[in-house]
Amino acid sequence: MADAVMLAVAGREVRVSNPNKVFFSKRGETKLDLINYYLSISEAVMSTLGGRATLLQRFPDGAGGKNFFQKRVAKGSPDWLHTTTVLTPNGTPSNALVLQDMAHVTWAVQMGCLGFHPWPFQAASPDVTDELRIDLDPQPGTSFDMARTAAQHVKDLFDELDLVAFIKTTGSRGLHIYVPLLPQWDSTEVRQASVAIARELERRHPDILTAAWWKEERGERIFVDYNQNAPHKTVFGAWCARPRVGAQVSTPIHWGEVDTVDPNSLSIATVPDRVANEGDPWAGYLGNPQSIEVPLSWFWRDIDDGLMDAPWPPVYPKMPLEPPRVAPSRAASPAEPPDTA
Repeated sequence: MADAVMLAVAGREVRVSNPNKVFFSKRGETKLDLINYYLSISEAVMSTLGGRATLLQRFPDGAGGKNFFQKRVAKGSPDWLHTTTVLTPNGTPSNALVLQDMAHVTWAVQMGCLGFHPWPFQAASPDVTDELRIDLDPQPGTSFDMARTAAQHVKDLFDELDLVAFIKTTGSRGLHIYVPLLPQWDSTEVRQASVAIARELERRHPDILTAAWWKEERGERIFVDYNQNAPHKTVFGAWCARPRVGAQVSTPIHWGEVDTVDPNSLSIATVPDRVANEGDPWAGYLGNPQSIEVPLSWFWRDIDDGLMDAPWPPVYPKMPLEPPRVAPSRAASPAEPPDTA
């Protein structure tokens, strides 16, 4: 086994130690196999991840082993790495890696990264959120077929709004839907739009879709996770390999594939040929920024009609317009009036 190899990537020399270390046990793919996967689809990777601050999920022993999230680029890392200051949900600043080019991706995989979680903004303009992300999260008792149906309902709504949406598998049980945005809104406003979209979807399809934050209220429905758009939140990146033993990939697909796609078959072993033969389903992504003015107006319409904002995750401070942050089953019952009979 080679101790290390040097790779020339994007004008840099990147040292890869233990290149034959097995990262994915099902077929035996190695660290170098994963690097070569990313390099084989570099144009697609850079079109969605390039220039973005990214949270790294590291698995030193490969998929299925221990892991940790790395928010900061450690001292002693190569001096050519691009970083930027980001805030975690609790407000802690950190110098996150920016995926400036494929050399940065290669370095991250060398460090055992099996999960890229990019922020929804370009590092050069951190105050502008340029993606709205719909996470269709299957709940216990639901199936992937239900997620397929839910995704079509999301597309139907976006079609009504004249919004072009892009869909990908999560690499696991769900689906992600993205809308590229004009550079006009911050993350709080994008979250407000996603809250309104989730509520509208639940109104139209209450049998299959829910906007309920509390798990006890969701039932056997697909949760439209609007809080994935909260400030400082990240979502698993497009084209990125999941830390699963089968090396499944969170893969952009065409809308016409939603009813037939098998997410488990999309892996680092199959995706490169798919891209080479069929092209990139998200090829038009960067050139199609759009407006969220209508769903934003729905959010404020709902506020005017007496609804409050939807609950935020517990790591955030109490937010304006937010209802009490307590599960309905644990909320205090109002005191009964005294018996005056």
